[in-house]
Amino acid sequence: MKRYPTAISLSTRMELKGITPCVYTLTILINCYCLLGRVGFAFSVFGRILKSGYGLDIVALNTLIKGLCVSGEVVKALGFHDELVTKGFRFNEVTYGTLINGLCAAGQTGAAIQVMRRIEGRVVKLNVVMYSTIIDSLCKYELINEAHDLYSEMIAKGVSPTVFTYQSLIRGFCVAGQLKEAIQLLDQMVHKDIRPNVYIFTILIDALCKKRMLKEALDVHDKMIGSGHEPSIVTYTALMAGYCLNNKVDEARKLFDTVVHCGFAPDVWTYNVLINAYCKLEMLEDVMNLFDEMCHKNLVPNLVTYNSLIDCFCKSGKVSYARKLVKTMLDSGLTPDVITYSILLDALCKSQNLDQAIALFNQMLERGLTPDFWSYSILINGCCKDQRIGQAMNLLKEMHVMNLVPHTVTYTSLIDGLCKSGRISNAWKILNEMHDNGPPPDEITYSILLDALCKSQHVDQAIQLFNQMIERGVAPDVHSYTILIVGCCKSDRIDEAINLFKEMHLNDLVPDIVTCIVLVDGLCKSGRISYAEQLVNMMHNNGLNPDITTYGIFLDALGKSQHLGSKCLISAHG
Repeated sequence: MKRYPTAISLSTRMELKGITPCVYTLTILINCYCLLGRVGFAFSVFGRILKSGYGLDIVALNTLIKGLCVSGEVVKALGFHDELVTKGFRFNEVTYGTLINGLCAAGQTGAAIQVMRRIEGRVVKLNVVMYSTIIDSLCKYELINEAHDLYSEMIAKGVSPTVFTYQSLIRGFCVAGQLKEAIQLLDQMVHKDIRPNVYIFTILIDALCKKRMLKEALDVHDKMIGSGHEPSIVTYTALMAGYCLNNKVDEARKLFDTVVHCGFAPDVWTYNVLINAYCKLEMLEDVMNLFDEMCHKNLVPNLVTYNSLIDCFCKSGKVSYARKLVKTMLDSGLTPDVITYSILLDALCKSQNLDQAIALFNQMLERGLTPDFWSYSILINGCCKDQRIGQAMNLLKEMHVMNLVPHTVTYTSLIDGLCKSGRISNAWKILNEMHDNGPPPDEITYSILLDALCKSQHVDQAIQLFNQMIERGVAPDVHSYTILIVGCCKSDRIDEAINLFKEMHLNDLVPDIVTCIVLVDGLCKSGRISYAEQLVNMMHNNGLNPDITTYGIFLDALGKSQHLGSKCLISAHG
């Protein structure tokens, strides 16, 4: 056990007894003060060394520089270094390794590289510690290409990388999603007889699992076993998550049971993986069994556990149970976060309990939580569906005041609410604002406004909006085309409907049954029976089997126009 205050006290007692400390004792004192974060006292001791006539000691100087760096005073450390260099003192590799580490820890990786370039080949020889420290820092800031370039440089200069070097790079490639490169580095390690540790294997397995690359993750797991390493509970938890992401929850459960049987103790995160998977499948009984089991093992559920459970209860329509869980959370000393509240807000809005949702939102504010854009979007959507457009608009203004950028979904909900309340011009204005200032409207946003214009018999404006949509680079989908085809058919603009139908084919969009039924109805009502007949045949040939409604429309039109041959054709299809 390190007892720095005791060492300082002993030094004081020595001096009280008239024993003059030597340079070695004073250097120990400097180290003690630095490790206690009392760098000022350490420099006072250094002053005593100089006054006593002792020469500059590299160990003492390196200790002081490290003390400054650890205390977050790396600029002072550099200044102290520069002052002594101008006086002719030469520092060693330890000094520069310390300075580079201090700069990287302070987020000044660029300055660390400058120091390395300044001393390279002149002052000291660059070593693996200097290279690895900068590589690690670059990786933490997701500058993986620069980190790999430095790695290539150190190899070219004959500096052999260590496990730490590879660990930093592999983690960096995993964070950047460059898993192929991460696997290649692992293979390089093995080829160079550098034994990867459990952490390296685990971060790679975890990254592969998160990308749903389960087979590759299992291959790395096999390499891990083959190299003589025993996976940790973290490794197994990552694999379980991989199974769950690949919809193999039963396999995840088997692995869980095997791990327990082998004597491993699952932690909260291990349980969370299975609980979350069961929640998504709405397997409430299994969820609660696992929850009770973890509590029985004295594992304290965390926010992730409770949020998964609350979400599961809400999606199962058991909002009252979800709210009881929130009380349980509070009783256990856990404070619900924005995610917890957003889950409940969504459930209350969907169950048409908007007043309760608003009360809960206000409670969240009272408890000092700052709603995110998703919380606001849920409530705005709820207000719009309940025709409380004024409240929705006020919430949108609040978002802007709080510098929260509304998502396309937020604005789309508002446009939908405005359209349903007959305020189409306001909806169009917001859509234009989205185009000008962002976020950009998508095909769903446009489709809502198109539908409102068509239903209010403003087909010309709908066509104008449709063309504007294409000009702005938003590709209409089948739903957008169907809305406009319906609008044209209901306004007896059958030629325009036919042109839109043809345009769909040119854009490689396959009309669905709704599009075809609407057009068949429009063609029949306009007396274009032969064209309607061709469309019915096309539907049949493309596997869109016309239903009884389609045939009813067609037969009714045929009866009026006495197309007996076509009736026989329909009988054959039927």
